[in-house]
Amino acid sequence: MTATKLKPNETIGDNHPILLWQVNRIMKNCRYNEDIKAEWVQWVTGDTKRTSLTSITQAQAKQIIMQQEGAEYVNQPKQQLQTIIEGGRTIGKSNWGLFDKDNQQHRNLLSQLRTLQWTKEHGRHGEVADLDRLSDFLKSDKSPVKKPLKQMTPEEVSKIIECFKSMIRKTYK
Repeated sequence: MTATKLKPNETIGDNHPILLWQVNRIMKNCRYNEDIKAEWVQWVTGDTKRTSLTSITQAQAKQIIMQQEGAEYVNQPKQQLQTIIEGGRTIGKSNWGLFDKDNQQHRNLLSQLRTLQWTKEHGRHGEVADLDRLSDFLKSDKSPVKKPLKQMTPEEVSKIIECFKSMIRKTYK
């Protein structure tokens, strides 16, 4: 029987090589553009000849990530996944239009989106309701309730439904 190796606690320091998840996060923030990535490496190292992420340390990677995301340094994948599932990344990026397919009010709202022709093409499912547009509407000043759809009470969803009914009446006079 062999002993199981335990993964050591993460230590961020100047003498530790960059971690794989840090490389992936930086590349994602750079939209996988090599030129942008090279500029970040040059910025953090102060050396115009260095362009590889493997040439920087964990502390430098942390510095890049914090600068790119403008936020606290977070390495909590489970928490991040939960936040994404709930539709709550950041206000600018999160999709407030995520809905519960088992909720009758949410299905009613989807029907109204299609009536208003708030739709977009989907490769596999044809024409579908445009949840990004709904999300932008819920974030705007025109929305009667500024909240993600999944966090609304039934009364708040009713206000949104009435708002869409009004838009439908005005559109199809």
